[in-house]
Amino acid sequence: MNNADSFAMAFDKAWKSCINNSPNSTLDQNEKINLVLSKIKGHPFLENYPSQALEVAKFRLRLLKLS
Repeated sequence: MNNADSFAMAFDKAWKSCINNSPNSTLDQNEKINLVLSKIKGHPFLENYPSQALEVAKFRLRLLKLS
C-alpha cells in the first residue's frame, strides 16, 4: 500500500468522487489537488513521500486529462 501505484489509484478514486461529483468548479487546479489530498491524507505514500505524491497527483491529472 505504500507505493505510487496504490496512491495513484486512491487519488483517482478520490478525485472522481470529490471533484467530478461536486460543484468545485470555482477552485483552481492546485486547490482541487489539495482538497483531494486532504480526503486521502492517511494514505501511507502521501504520509511518507508528500512531494512525490504531489508529483504523482499532477501526473495523473495530465495523463487522464482531468481538470
